[in-house]
Amino acid sequence: MSDEASLLTQPPGSLYELVLLVPEAAVDDVGDAMVALDALSVSVEDADAMTDAESALFGEPGMPPPKEGWQRSRVVALFPSDAAARDAALLLQAQDFFEGCVVQGVRAVPEQDWVRLTQSQFEPVEITPSFWIVPSWHEPPAAARQVIRLDPGLAFGTGTHPTTRMCLRWTAGHAPVGPRVLDYGCGSGILAIGAAKFGAREIVAVDIDPAAVESTRLNAEANHAVLSAGLPDLARGEHDLVLANILATPLKVLAPLLCAHVRPGGHLVLAGILARQADELIEAYAPWLALQVSDEEDGWILMTAVKA
Repeated sequence: MSDEASLLTQPPGSLYELVLLVPEAAVDDVGDAMVALDALSVSVEDADAMTDAESALFGEPGMPPPKEGWQRSRVVALFPSDAAARDAALLLQAQDFFEGCVVQGVRAVPEQDWVRLTQSQFEPVEITPSFWIVPSWHEPPAAARQVIRLDPGLAFGTGTHPTTRMCLRWTAGHAPVGPRVLDYGCGSGILAIGAAKFGAREIVAVDIDPAAVESTRLNAEANHAVLSAGLPDLARGEHDLVLANILATPLKVLAPLLCAHVRPGGHLVLAGILARQADELIEAYAPWLALQVSDEEDGWILMTAVKA
């Protein structure tokens, strides 16, 4: 059995690593995407280490390094479940920047005290001075007036990534949001729960991953948010607000569908987009809506539109 095949047949474990072979030019984009997909950690190493092709990334004292990355890197992203790692691999393979990259597989990580390790890595996240995402093992900050209780789990969306924060910040800044809200690609359900905190009353959250749907239901219950969660066919009709925090390529494919779900006068809010991808999204949505950049953080942008 090849190394690649053995990676795909590991026994169940507590955490899972997605292993990728990535050319130098794509390392930054792949790393950013892993963070956007809520990898618990991302490491990069020389794929040719300990071979004749190994290259050092340092120069003479006082001089800049001869190059910024290795010709071939092994990128290893840690995820809380086998399903999350495999979903990340599928989403990555749909991105234009993934050309030339190879998914080497998913492997289980030997069990350790992952509960304590994971808890140590997740602190309360400030969305606005009065709106926070708080893990269950922390007390909310004194200034928090609105709180979403959310722990790392099986689905994407913990509030630590700029794309999630920008969506939640937009929602808080436009409160009260309209009564009908659609969260398309809900992951953990964090955006749907945020909409419930700021005025939405009829909330539909959908995802292609059944684990994400279940995660959304559990997180909504923990936050006393009333919503309907299910697979994408649950999304019907028009809404006052449509949220989609995915990645640029699927957002382009979904343009006609997402725009059809926005009622006249309603808002479309898109995230998971790198700043350099703005023109692509504007062009893709132009037949239906005029997208504009409404926020930017760490190279990621939030794009919004109002339906005439």
